[in-house]
Amino acid sequence: MRRAAGVTREFEPSAKLAGGAVNALGEFAGPHALLVFSEGTREVDLAPRAPSVAGEEPFGELSASAEIRGDALRRVLSGTRIAGRCSVDGRFLVVRGELRTYKIHLGSAGVLLEPGDARLRVEPSRRPGQRGLFLPFEDELLTRILGTAFLLAADHKITDESTLRQIRGGA
Repeated sequence: MRRAAGVTREFEPSAKLAGGAVNALGEFAGPHALLVFSEGTREVDLAPRAPSVAGEEPFGELSASAEIRGDALRRVLSGTRIAGRCSVDGRFLVVRGELRTYKIHLGSAGVLLEPGDARLRVEPSRRPGQRGLFLPFEDELLTRILGTAFLLAADHKITDESTLRQIRGGA
């Protein structure tokens, strides 16, 4: 068998790792490969959302794309079941839940609790095969903002204890 440049013996096809094999190119394969990949990419995706060490403001002024996102939200939300619970106010989508009122930043999708502007760390999940609202364009932040808005508009139905502690703790 020919080895790829820089590939050491640990990456031979017979190497085992977490129930799967690592092939000669260092690619993970096996029954848990998709789960490992999914969880790893989720962690990588979450990292940039935390405020930087340099003190970057995650709720700062809006970029042009965030301003457009606000316009799109005004149009899209009017046709949803949560339309009466949401309004775009400056830099935020304001969502009135049963337990609290929330402000979702249009530029970062970060969430603040009212009153007091405490930060809420929440990540709405999307189950495989779940159908959602059709958007005629792709904007990952807009999708995240909408998912978070639907979640928080029905905050009385949230079952995740970590999220509930944050919501109730700041009330």
